[in-house]
Amino acid sequence: MLRDNCVECHKLGGEGYIKSGLNLENYEGLMKGTKFGPVVHPGSGVGSTLVLLIEHKANSSINMPHNRAPLPEKQVDLIKQWIDQGAKNN
Repeated sequence: MLRDNCVECHKLGGEGYIKSGLNLENYEGLMKGTKFGPVVHPGSGVGSTLVLLIEHKANSSINMPHNRAPLPEKQVDLIKQWIDQGAKNN
């Protein structure tokens, strides 16, 4: 889901990477987070910035995917579940 909707901008040299430092090309980049801090807090989907952004609950200028329709609710729920279960590299 992240590869299909986010990596286009959040890869080395991409606009999202340049602005935030978030590299979603691999698990390590996701877990490292942005230059502002982590976006995933394993075990806490509610406390993870990634979830706030993809649920469009943050400032409209930074909701993700940027300038695109929100992810379908089922995809958001799967990401939240994965984070709640520890955000393992699997």
